[in-house]
Amino acid sequence: MKKILLKNATLVNEHQVVQQDILIKGELIEKLGHDLSDATAEVIDLEGHHILPGVIDDQVHFREPGLTHKGTIATESRAALAGGITTYMEQPNTNPQTTTIAKLEEKFAMGAQASFANYSFLFGGTNDNLEEIKRLDRNACSGIKLFLGSSTGNMLVDDEKVIEGIFSNTEMVISAHCEDEGTIRSNLAKYKEKYGDDIPMAAHPIIRSVEACYLSSSRAIALAKKTGARLHVFHLSTGKEMDLFQNDIPLSEKKITAEVCIHHLWFSDEDYGTKGSLIKWNPAVKSGADRDQLWKALLDDRIDVVATDHAPHLLEEKNQVYTKAPSGGPLVQHALPAMLEASAQGKISLERLVEKMCHNPAQLFQVAKRGYVREGYYADLAVVDLNRPWQVAKDNLAYKCNWSPFEGTTFGAKVTHTFINGHLGYENGRFSEERHAKRLTYNRP
Repeated sequence: MKKILLKNATLVNEHQVVQQDILIKGELIEKLGHDLSDATAEVIDLEGHHILPGVIDDQVHFREPGLTHKGTIATESRAALAGGITTYMEQPNTNPQTTTIAKLEEKFAMGAQASFANYSFLFGGTNDNLEEIKRLDRNACSGIKLFLGSSTGNMLVDDEKVIEGIFSNTEMVISAHCEDEGTIRSNLAKYKEKYGDDIPMAAHPIIRSVEACYLSSSRAIALAKKTGARLHVFHLSTGKEMDLFQNDIPLSEKKITAEVCIHHLWFSDEDYGTKGSLIKWNPAVKSGADRDQLWKALLDDRIDVVATDHAPHLLEEKNQVYTKAPSGGPLVQHALPAMLEASAQGKISLERLVEKMCHNPAQLFQVAKRGYVREGYYADLAVVDLNRPWQVAKDNLAYKCNWSPFEGTTFGAKVTHTFINGHLGYENGRFSEERHAKRLTYNRP
């Protein structure tokens, strides 16, 4: 087996920042230590660099099958590697939707053929597929996804009896998009009456309001408590919702967990004036005060995970009037650099960043042998230079859609190398053409 010895880097792992050499043998980390040597290993000197566990992104939309003009498993997983993301969990609102066991296995076959990063897929719940959910093996995939507010793909689950049935009939993590559809429709009707289709983008967080988010997430949490379901609330966007989550028990004991996405930590409603539809997401980017409260909850452990909700669209699709411009944007290449920038600004330590982006997703979804730098674990590693400023521009984007809401932004840190199962998949702008990605496995009894 090929051996690689990473020398002289600073390792950020398990709440420590230490000088550490890493010996990789084949797919796995064989040894961690100081002043390691191995005459048979290829030596890579990483002096001045930091090594993090590969980031695990629990929410992406890679658009395959059916929407491949926006992105593909191959293009977007390569972009993920450029951003230090070695593992992703892809969402079910493709075409066809991943709402049967047969379609789930077809998607896994696509991942095996096309992906450059480790992969799993979420199984979509609908108003009429409860029997399929009951048949789903708890180790088959990352978990169940419910759209409790409509979003791209029209997978709204709005039958209360069905929702309770799903909550009562699976041991898997149920990841939920929480926005109250009735509130959104009412708000949208008022703005359409005034503006027609050309509603100002700044109205997006008013239409998809704080109240719409809170109504839906509070109902979902109440139902999870009633049924004992294992609920994970995706992409929180409001300060008001933070009171719904606990921080007085460890993650391993939580039945209800929470995620925040990069765009809700970075942008605010003040940015609609310059970014317009490029920062149109569901749930909406809201106020600076909401953003501050999200950061506070992330740091005090009411929020457990940082993810991307990477969801590319073509620029010509985004550059339409409000009612026609789709929500979502590409983020996997820039999520880790954005969080490293926040760390440089003193908002979050490197240790906590790794906890929220690497350790916690692995623990929350019970992913086997990933999310940590440990002997015997897969060698999924992100190498970063914290002192290499660079500007996001068209010519360094890896997304198929070829735009980013971060264009023009200068980040102070750069991902220089990404190892995927012991293979150097990305190095300083160059991608390996070899695929070494693996389907995720789980430590679930």
